Amino acid sequence: MLGCIGCEWQLKSDEADTQIVVDRYDRIQSLYLTTGDFSALQQMNTAYPTQTRTLIEDVLRIGKVNEPDINMKFLRFYQDSTLQTLVNEAEQQYANMDDINQELTTAFQYLLKHIPDMEVPVVYAQIGSLDQSIIVGNGQIGICLDKYLGTDYALYQKQEYGYSQDQKSMMQRQFIVPDCIGFYLLSLYPMPFDREMSQEDRDVHMAKIQWVVNHAIGRTVFNNALVNRVDEYMKHNKNMTLEGLLANNEYQLFR
Repeated sequence: MLGCIGCEWQLKSDEADTQIVVDRYDRIQSLYLTTGDFSALQQMNTAYPTQTRTLIEDVLRIGKVNEPDINMKFLRFYQDSTLQTLVNEAEQQYANMDDINQELTTAFQYLLKHIPDMEVPVVYAQIGSLDQSIIVGNGQIGICLDKYLGTDYALYQKQEYGYSQDQKSMMQRQFIVPDCIGFYLLSLYPMPFDREMSQEDRDVHMAKIQWVVNHAIGRTVFNNALVNRVDEYMKHNKNMTLEGLLANNEYQLFR
């Protein structure tokens, strides 16, 4: 998984002072894609080179940023009427992201309290093409706003996109922060690569992360049998640290 840089936040020694504000790369992107404004393109390339490279090469996969015609190829890609509608809808729904900034701040303050050595990620927003939701890598998180426009959003209902009802139920604003926290934790505490993993082991690994997400954001987002087993385990092992839980790959303990 990959990520981009760009976020207005200040990390201080006390986790309570950590504030996260999502960098609105999407606004510069939207300006270029809807008006062809050359100054917006310049800002994308100079102020946000990593975000732009990741968007073009890894999210949209339309070429390399150093190709001579990549800027026009990028602009033409979004001239599709569906994508233009997507850009406009994302900018309208996410004109204000104060609630997301606050929930991200609360979640990372909680995580820093329990995992003090954890690096606080840089967070930014972008608009993709209905492909990926969260991009994570190198201590950075990118939020693809086009995947969080609401369960009933018209484009999501089209058969050509093939979204299941379960998928659509999570494609809404309230899942942005849980997804950010969950995928970021998974990048820090990945499934072990030195052994073959059964599906049950994979499910337990994800349940541990989901349990932490619930506690970090202070609401129950994930509620299933395995998350409940993790909860019971933690109640009976009060000396277990959050880091210890996430790093513990003895999955039989949670069955």
